[in-house]
Amino acid sequence: MELWKGNEAIGEAAIKAGCRFFFGYPITPQNEVPEYMAMRLPQVGGCFLQSESELAAINMVYGAAGCGARVMTSSSSPGVSLKQEGITYLAGAELPAVIVNVMRGGPGLGTIQPAQADYYQATRGGGNGDYRTLVLAPANIQETVDLMGDAFDIADRYRNPVMMLLDGMIGQMMEPIEWHERKPAEDLPAKDWASTGSKGGKTHVINSLYIDPALCEENNRRLEAKYKLMREHEVRYATVDTEGAEVVLVAFGTPSRIALAAKAILEKKGIKTGLFRPITLWPFPEKQLHEVAEQESVKAVVTVELSMGQMHDDVRLAVNGVKPVGFLGRSGGMVPEPMEIVDTVLKTLGR
Repeated sequence: MELWKGNEAIGEAAIKAGCRFFFGYPITPQNEVPEYMAMRLPQVGGCFLQSESELAAINMVYGAAGCGARVMTSSSSPGVSLKQEGITYLAGAELPAVIVNVMRGGPGLGTIQPAQADYYQATRGGGNGDYRTLVLAPANIQETVDLMGDAFDIADRYRNPVMMLLDGMIGQMMEPIEWHERKPAEDLPAKDWASTGSKGGKTHVINSLYIDPALCEENNRRLEAKYKLMREHEVRYATVDTEGAEVVLVAFGTPSRIALAAKAILEKKGIKTGLFRPITLWPFPEKQLHEVAEQESVKAVVTVELSMGQMHDDVRLAVNGVKPVGFLGRSGGMVPEPMEIVDTVLKTLGR
């Protein structure tokens, strides 16, 4: 076991996953990620470059990804907003990359305190067009480092950007973790599409521009078929005591850990409580949550998040009216206390 700070662990986990290129720009609360990568990447023969802006960083990612490299960038909420054009270009050109967002409060410049209000931005896409980024949401530092390898594999498997979405607390806290040897999956497709720049070889064009509307629609249909495969094969979630529960809490990231404390209080009051934690925010585990909610024992579902109700929309859609859905959201860097969750549950149950 080793004690690591979240942001630094992100960097080391990316390197262990084979990342050798990082382009980024400072912003709180993720500054330790580029700081760590600036130190470590040269030690493993990689390249770190602090760009002049977030816009430049994401377009540098585009270039490295287009050459077939494992590449990452990181930022925080308003910085990721600036990267949205580049992210939609990555999706349109089918380029694998990992984007880490250590979220802070907004909108606008907001605060430097932790939040989860980039949920819409990540799961709906802040750029133009019909595209998707697979979104992973770890709840602690151990899960974060374990998912980093998965993030790069998923990006390579589907030729698509993958986002790691963490609230600022996970980036800034320190926890003991175990490092597990992680090599790229053996069944990943060859990157024979990459632009190598070699003379005499086959020309590979990296592009997201389709002037002919018929060709553009054909490309969109092909991308949608890929996103369908993601929905079928990449949904991830975790449950705690949901079978036979009277109330089910739904939360991701740090709030899921606070929800466990609320669960213990509720059970002392005689209310059997379960926790449903989405790990992929897109694709959202809607089918699995619906199956939990429609149990006869369940009287209510309650969403807990650090926003004004962004994931709550997906929870309500998944439950689809089979049970009442309550909500507790804090924003701007404020974090709910366990008793606030308890009170929300009691109110939703009408007690």
